[in-house]
Order: sequence, then C-alpha cells, then structure tokens
Amino acid sequence: MTYCLGLCLDEGLVLASETRTNAGVDYVTSYSKMRVFTPAPDRLFVLLSAGNLATTQEVINHIQRDLDYPTDPANLANARYLFEAAEYIGRLSLQVQQEHGAALSSSNVSGETTLILGGQIAGQPHGLMLIYPQGNYIMASPETPYLQTGESKYGKPALDRIVHPSLPLEEGARLALVSLDATARSNITVGPPFELAIYRRDQIALSYRYKFEEHDPYLIHVCDAWNAGIRAAFDNLPRFTWEPPVTPP
Repeated sequence: MTYCLGLCLDEGLVLASETRTNAGVDYVTSYSKMRVFTPAPDRLFVLLSAGNLATTQEVINHIQRDLDYPTDPANLANARYLFEAAEYIGRLSLQVQQEHGAALSSSNVSGETTLILGGQIAGQPHGLMLIYPQGNYIMASPETPYLQTGESKYGKPALDRIVHPSLPLEEGARLALVSLDATARSNITVGPPFELAIYRRDQIALSYRYKFEEHDPYLIHVCDAWNAGIRAAFDNLPRFTWEPPVTPP
C-alpha cells in the first residue's frame, strides 16, 4: 500500500508521498512515487502514484516517450489546460491497465493505479486532480482543498481539522509530514523516506523538493512535537466525573 497527498492552497501546492513498496512482509523496497515534468517553460506538472508499480512505471515511460517523440497531438507539452493533462494521463493509464488486465487477473493481481496530478500552465490557475484507475478524475476545490490516494484513512483526521485554502504553504508542508507520519505509525506498508514538494503559484518551478530519510532530524522533531501536542491536548480535556453507583432499594 502507498500514501500520497496533495494540498491545493491559495498560495500554491504542497505534494507529498512516501516511498515504501512491498510484495509481502519479507520483500520491502523503496521507490519514488513523485515525478516532476517540465515539458515547456510555461508549465510544470507533479505526478504522485499509488497502486501497481509496474503500471505506474509504464504510464510514466509513455508520458516521457510522447514528449520525446510527439507522434500524437496529445501530450503534456501541448495541453492547454490542467484538465486536458489529466484526461491525457487518464487515457494512458487506462490503456496500460487494459493491455495487461487479463494476464494480471489470471494471477489475482490488480494492475490498477491511482494518480494525483498537480501543477500549472501559465495563464491558467494552479490546480490539483485525482485520476482514478478508470481514467476519469476529480479536482480539488475550496470546499475540498486536499486529495489523497492509497492508505488515506490514518492521515485524514489532521487534514480535516486543519487544512483550508488560505493555509500558508509552509504550514501545509508541516501538515503533510504529520499526515504521512500518522499513516506510517498505523500501517507497516507505509514508511519513509518521505518526499515533499512545494509549488508557489505562477512561478512555474518548484520552490522546494526534499526527501526526508527515517532519521532526518527535522522530520523527527516535527513528529515528536506533534505527538507531544496531541498528548498535551488529551491531558487538558475536562475530567470525566464518575457518579457514585446507585444502590438498588
């Protein structure tokens, strides 16, 4: 299982992913699930992936092939809107899944992949989209400013309580790390290194990209501070008053 998330904020985007992949408890490896594409000076795309690793890698290879040898009019270099880029990636993903679907199904293996696409094309607003295995997508909105894929339930509570469109990018970055750590604590299939990217709107370049290893001092400090804060909040809850038991007549 994987966990990736993106925040679509007024100031820009925060995108984060973990790197653990596994095929059983005795085979655990790490692969980056974040890919950055800058196919032209007026556009930037960040793609996060969760699901079948082979499907994801084939989709990414096809995206790069279409940029290197543009025989099809649809590719990331000529998309006019972010949703057109999402439609193009969704078609590629569905094509790859269908090509290998029968063989994978006969082995009881899922070939599905779910993708988060964030970025901006100059002259258009920045945005964030979740591309489903079926090829369709949804967009982040002011009412739902974050999107998740993979093992999403453990990292969701902090997002629900804190994230809002006017959240500063730096705070969104800390929140993303907290959400990743919460998921890793509750699910052994998710773990560091964590990758984090920050995009400030209209810059058409990443402001920040970093990989946090398991023993990164800053990552440890943030997670320990969050855990201590949760404990302090619990300790400060109003005490529960036990009423004496009622003695039956």
